[in-house]
Amino acid sequence: MKNGKGVRKAHHPYDTKKNMITRMKRIEGQIRGISRMIEEDVYCDDILHQFMSVEAAINGVKTTLLEAHMKSCVVHQIQDGEIEVIDELLKTIKKMTK
Repeated sequence: MKNGKGVRKAHHPYDTKKNMITRMKRIEGQIRGISRMIEEDVYCDDILHQFMSVEAAINGVKTTLLEAHMKSCVVHQIQDGEIEVIDELLKTIKKMTK
């Protein structure tokens, strides 16, 4: 959705935003932990497992955001007659699944 200046904004429920922000902060902590592990010469396989954990966490946030986007932003744009949002969404999904 666009504000008065033509900038698109999302309007997700507070709980959804709070959940995603909490999860992102946890991921930030995991990334800092991986940096420390590298600095401390932790065994490579252990670090790789931490990377896989971060990737899984990021995928979870992406899935949550995609669902919220489809249920709110996309629906509202379609209701406003902006059906080109479908092509935009399909392009995004293709990129996400590569």
